[in-house]
Amino acid sequence: MSSIPQNRIKKRLNKVFKILLILYLMISTLLYSLQEKLLFFPTELAQDYQYQFAYPFEELFLKPSENVSINAIHFKTEHPKGVILYFHGNAGDLSRWGLISQFFVAKDYDVLIMDYRTYGKSKGKLSEQAFYEDAQYCYDYLLKQYSESSITIYGRSLGTGIATFLASKNNPKQLVLETPYYSILDVAKNRFPVFPVSSLLKYKFPSNEFIVDVKCPITMFHGTDDSVVPYSSAEKLKAVVLKNKAMLITIESGSHNNLIDFEEYRKGIDSIL
Repeated sequence: MSSIPQNRIKKRLNKVFKILLILYLMISTLLYSLQEKLLFFPTELAQDYQYQFAYPFEELFLKPSENVSINAIHFKTEHPKGVILYFHGNAGDLSRWGLISQFFVAKDYDVLIMDYRTYGKSKGKLSEQAFYEDAQYCYDYLLKQYSESSITIYGRSLGTGIATFLASKNNPKQLVLETPYYSILDVAKNRFPVFPVSSLLKYKFPSNEFIVDVKCPITMFHGTDDSVVPYSSAEKLKAVVLKNKAMLITIESGSHNNLIDFEEYRKGIDSIL
């Protein structure tokens, strides 16, 4: 059998390379244009939807700016030990997250939890800066009713970046982070290692930059089996701050959404609250 000429092999390799390059550019373009759909999974609620929770609450519609309406739930206990400003994950709405945050209401804490823009009944255009501005607005709302020393900022998953930003700009009692990340960019690099995500990503949420300016105590909870935010990302985040300022409570075999099922998490929460 005669061998294939070298020039034909080169042409085939060039053709394959061009096809791979086109695919690479197409996927990169899709990652850029669809990143909000990859990052955020809001569910919408009718404006007249009636929440039902086991504890007394007030429904709020806050107005941080024109054309923006932030729907929030403010749980109020009879003799609160303090108040928790809770920033939830990237999926769902208050009908779900309100139920989850009742865990803290049962411990005699008031809780304020909001839906981000486009989530639930909240309206407005999404942007990273919008997350920060709305969070500060909610914090300022609490300052009208509570002393700053009684405010705990709590972030879960996506909300950890927002919570860390807010704690870096204010002086709350403490910052609590459940399944935190070093930055969204760090998570994206882990998930899409062959793509230039640092250039493509519009939402960075650089917790690693914010956390160095946090003056209050910091407690982090993270599971070793988290497939959404790698445990290593939380370890990197903790390494940024002084050892005596931050504590990372490791939940062996814990995943992204089940830390509440573990005694280590419940004991940790009880110790800091």
